[in-house]
Amino acid sequence: MRSRGRVAVFPAYSDNPYVNLLTLAARARGYRFVDSTSLEGLERDSAGLGRGDALHVHWTSPIVQRADTGAEAAERLARFRAAVDGAAERGASVLWTLHNVLPHDVRHEALELELCRYLAGRADVLHGMTPDVVEAAAPLYALDPAKLVVIPHPSYQGVYPSELTRSDARAALDIADGERAVLFFGQMRPYKGLSDLLDAVGESTSRERVVLLLAGRTSDDDRAALDARLPAGVRAVRHHSHVNDADVQRWFRAADVAVLPYRRVLNSGTLHLASTFGVPVILPDEPHLRRSFGDEPWISWFDPSDAVGAIARRLDELGDRVVPDPAAEAFSHRLAPYALSDAYADLLDSMLHERQA
Repeated sequence: MRSRGRVAVFPAYSDNPYVNLLTLAARARGYRFVDSTSLEGLERDSAGLGRGDALHVHWTSPIVQRADTGAEAAERLARFRAAVDGAAERGASVLWTLHNVLPHDVRHEALELELCRYLAGRADVLHGMTPDVVEAAAPLYALDPAKLVVIPHPSYQGVYPSELTRSDARAALDIADGERAVLFFGQMRPYKGLSDLLDAVGESTSRERVVLLLAGRTSDDDRAALDARLPAGVRAVRHHSHVNDADVQRWFRAADVAVLPYRRVLNSGTLHLASTFGVPVILPDEPHLRRSFGDEPWISWFDPSDAVGAIARRLDELGDRVVPDPAAEAFSHRLAPYALSDAYADLLDSMLHERQA
């Protein structure tokens, strides 16, 4: 098969399937992908790019946020800009996917904003998973709507094993029929608002029935804070490391609801993972999320200005919902990965064709 060009992807994390899902169709069409997770890897990979190739930037946190000092962060930003400018000057196209307005837990905010403004100007195409990304970023930096291409976040249909029954999953986690399993899935970090969820469970009138399911990587410091915050008298089933692909189904099949108590979120892979397993979700009532998902009956909303009380009320209102939820499953099938991967391949075709014309 004739190669259509090289695409340097940065960063491409091996334990995050999003990039692999996005690039499926493009790989099938003959694009060659080179993946890196470090600034040094990006410098190496971008040096070989030219006309007919593309540099695709995803998360920006490995650039300045990995620096210990402001001086080191500024030096890393300069290196990143030199690598991207060099590729662009040799004719490569630059694409930026906005996963977040800013990385989580920002340490060097002024330099991060400089980086985002640089990418917004340098990128030939801005990939958003919702058209609201322009509005969401506006308080911090400007995005040109003419550069924006919207390709929604895919579901994870076909990605993870899904043969386990709900009853077997609940039995494996020792959850009784009358108990309500409330799931938090993913890295347990302060920005994700996990403390609000724990306090909400403590305030819930149905707390006697609640079993907290907590699964994801946790630092030692964050685990100690979590231990101190767990509500008294509420049972928690916990897994404080990466969840293997084969085990993802156990946590979601056992759950009655997944709560995303995030304090700042633009897109959420966990939302789409929950839909893949038919699990209802409780989301922060942010305008851009409401516009994207407000018609979905399997999603409930909480007011971020009163996160603890609002999440507690949503938990009390759940009742005995049917799980898996047919509406969540239907949503997941509408966003099956390959069709969205095809849209990404079409985008590369149009970008690189225009550059070569």
